Amino acid sequence: MAHLLRRDDGPKNDFEQPNEYTGADSANTIMPAQAPFSIGRFFHILIEGRAYSNTLYLLMTFPLGLFYFTFLATMLSVGIGTAIIGVGLVLLGITILCWWGFAVFERYLVMWWVGIEIPPLYDSTLRYASFRERVWAHLRNPTTWKSLAYLLLEMPFGVFAFVALVVLLSLSLSFLLMPLAYVVETILYNTGQGPITVHLIFDITVNGAIEPWPMLLFLMLSVCGLLLLTGSMWFFKGMAYVWGLFARMMLGMDDSARRVAQARAAAAQAEAVAEQERAKAERADLSRRELIVNASHELRTPIASIRGHVESLLMQEGEQPADAETQKYLEIVAHESERLSALVDDLLALARADANELKLDVRPIPVGAVVEEVYQSLALLARRDRQVTLVRQVAEELPLALADRDRLAQVLLNLTRNAITYTPAGGIVSIEAARSDATHLTVVVSDTGIGIPPEDLEHIFERFYRTDASRARSTGGFGLGLSIVRDLVEAMGGTVHAESQVGQGSRFVVTLQVAGE
Repeated sequence: MAHLLRRDDGPKNDFEQPNEYTGADSANTIMPAQAPFSIGRFFHILIEGRAYSNTLYLLMTFPLGLFYFTFLATMLSVGIGTAIIGVGLVLLGITILCWWGFAVFERYLVMWWVGIEIPPLYDSTLRYASFRERVWAHLRNPTTWKSLAYLLLEMPFGVFAFVALVVLLSLSLSFLLMPLAYVVETILYNTGQGPITVHLIFDITVNGAIEPWPMLLFLMLSVCGLLLLTGSMWFFKGMAYVWGLFARMMLGMDDSARRVAQARAAAAQAEAVAEQERAKAERADLSRRELIVNASHELRTPIASIRGHVESLLMQEGEQPADAETQKYLEIVAHESERLSALVDDLLALARADANELKLDVRPIPVGAVVEEVYQSLALLARRDRQVTLVRQVAEELPLALADRDRLAQVLLNLTRNAITYTPAGGIVSIEAARSDATHLTVVVSDTGIGIPPEDLEHIFERFYRTDASRARSTGGFGLGLSIVRDLVEAMGGTVHAESQVGQGSRFVVTLQVAGE
């Protein structure tokens, strides 16, 4: 309905978006206080479009008000009278819907023809769980009952406005057209089509000739009629403006309800924006995980090929072995390709953990066997490459633990490699497995290395966090190993934490549940 009653130069219905409503009226004012009075401004109303739309609205209030009053009074009377038999409740419901529709129509009519901005009848941002709740909220809305009073009061106002319009316009036009009437009567007299003698006001008689003094008198009356017409237009505009203010009070929400609606609309808009941003972040995160998984899978094949060829070159037994410098370069390539392969595996594990795609086979396993496997894998490399001694100790009669054997081995390999990497030559790294209490056992990886500063200790399990920001050193990792350790241990139902003192070494404690306890 709004687009049928609105135009570009009309008042804007800001209440279709309550949060943007300012509560300001449109340009319809009786006379701006800051504008000085002038003759030109006084007569300007005769060519002002808003004045005529106000006058037309006043003329319409009488038939509209009569219709509203007759319809609503009849329907309410019949509905209340027959409510006891059930039919009346239906009529009352129809009546409420009708008067709500009339109120909506009147609201747009006042905004369009009178130029007064009116708040909405209700908060359109509210949502109800059922039709019954919506009806109950509608009946509790004060604007519902104020709009009924407005519609019933429009008939007496329309009668007053109609009478005022008819009287003032008739009197103004009769005075304004006096000279024309005098000339027409004289012409009719001379052609014999009019009466022989016509008496006008002030005992002026039409005798076939235009007398100067009667004509001057009629011209003065015409000027008075023009002044009366102009004043009447100002009166009509002022009356429409006052009725428009009354309509705004009766057909719109009050200030407190409007502020609540504005706040609710702003909150809803903020929530919608947050939801959009959250969805965008989730899509970006999903794309990131897919990229990591796809890239990791694609990188595995060329990395494995590089490692295989480099190892072949290092192990070849030809008649002309590679010189020392070439041998050194090949060892560097082999080492860096191994690091790159480890990074790809770590990224793939993280992506799967984020996507909840880590496939774990948690079952009772012998932790001592896993510790021995890790020891056998790294003891020789630790002694040869880092001059670090790796030892292990497993308590006797250690119960089975609930874990994924391969994932637990991966956890201990990561922790042990880190310990070897950050332990200077001549140091010791140990792996110990023992029962901590009746339902848990622990696997501790400790070293005599450089230790971790206290300010870094609480961040070491974060992704890409490194206590040494330099990535150029040959022993540097990527800051993913400990993050993967935490994710894997927690996925197996365990916990992991670290203890360290700078210059004395570190301890990483993995706690697992005992099987069958």
